[in-house]
Amino acid sequence: MAARRVCIDGFNLSLSKGSGIATYGRNLGRALSGLGYETQVLYGPPEKPGGDNLLNEIALFDAPKTVPQPKRRRWYQRGPVPHEMPRAVRVIASGEVVDGLGSDTAAGASVAWSAFDIFHGANRQHGRSGAFTTLGFGAPGDRPFELMHWTCPLPIRAERIPNVYTIHDVVPLRFPYATLDNKARFQSLCAWICREADHVVTVSETTRRDVIRIFGVDEARITNAYQAVDLPPEVISRSENDVAAEVEAIFGLAWRRYFLFFGAIEPKKNLARLIEAYLGSGAADPLVIVGGQSWLEESQTGLLSDSLIGRRRIEDNIVRQVDRVRRYEFLPRTTLASLIRGAKATLFPSLYEGFGLPVLESMLLGTPVLTSTGGALPEVAGDAAILVDPYDVHAIRRGIQALEADGDLRDSLRARGAGQALKFSSSAYRERLGAIYQGLL
Repeated sequence: MAARRVCIDGFNLSLSKGSGIATYGRNLGRALSGLGYETQVLYGPPEKPGGDNLLNEIALFDAPKTVPQPKRRRWYQRGPVPHEMPRAVRVIASGEVVDGLGSDTAAGASVAWSAFDIFHGANRQHGRSGAFTTLGFGAPGDRPFELMHWTCPLPIRAERIPNVYTIHDVVPLRFPYATLDNKARFQSLCAWICREADHVVTVSETTRRDVIRIFGVDEARITNAYQAVDLPPEVISRSENDVAAEVEAIFGLAWRRYFLFFGAIEPKKNLARLIEAYLGSGAADPLVIVGGQSWLEESQTGLLSDSLIGRRRIEDNIVRQVDRVRRYEFLPRTTLASLIRGAKATLFPSLYEGFGLPVLESMLLGTPVLTSTGGALPEVAGDAAILVDPYDVHAIRRGIQALEADGDLRDSLRARGAGQALKFSSSAYRERLGAIYQGLL
């Protein structure tokens, strides 16, 4: 019997620096393979696919253009609703493109679909008219796979097959000051999905309850599947001595002699309070911040830009690094994994999360965690982390001081974290996904 075929979108997979949803997409691809399904991926490159399969595959992974490109007529510029349905072209793994189809970068898929500018175009179309874009795959009448799983809310639906959408959170509606999203458009997008999707998936009970309450979706049509982190065995199995030597050589940091925050730098991550709490804790070990800056108000960046922390300054023609707080914008995943393993603790007192991957990743890598009571974080952390009120700087400070001073506490959190992480194992995730798909295929 031929394997079931499921397609996922590569909207976030194609981002050069990835994202939490890119991690979700890669892990979803692995889970599908574990269920015995054939995984396919939809991409939306800025060039129209042609008749050469190799060039079409290259276009999916090509570097973004850094110079202005000539303007060309887009399919979504033909009026409020396209006259013709856009169609995706099938692309097969050639084996010639390094880190192309078949790699972890492409969620392991050996078959992809190329639809010219589909993600940007569909979002423009939705912004203009509120309409969702129906996308065809292959020739009219083809049904090349049996289910489409959109890894985040997108205003697109696949033609003639069940469409499943994952909603990670409703932060733009519950914490409007924390995002730059168009709130009316986001509400319209999620409302359509909750009304029209064949099924809605969330990554936590917190998000599931939020979506049911705000959008009134039938509880039978929405399922919390949680998610998993599937770290490569070579990352987990490396010796402590090997990882410690790497962290020392790259960052000049001693094994378990620094605190770590990693994630997008944006208002909901609560960095201003975290840094204030850290500086007030008197901790001798530095705080390392890893994350690209999404956007921050001045009130959030004041301490980050202060000359006393994480900034190069010139005195007497000597460049000195004042490193009580250090910041790195982006690190490869394997290097970040080493930094997580070597940390004394991960500090992640976010105001609100739909899931909270840094908490789970830290537990999997044996690192104690301080996190918050915001959103789904208590679901992920269980009793295996220090939980604090994210708005209470003094509570965060006391948690840091406890982690700094109490080795027995850190050991206990490591042991409990390993057990908590098992609840989000790859096998448990596959079982939950399989139950959802079984009712649709």
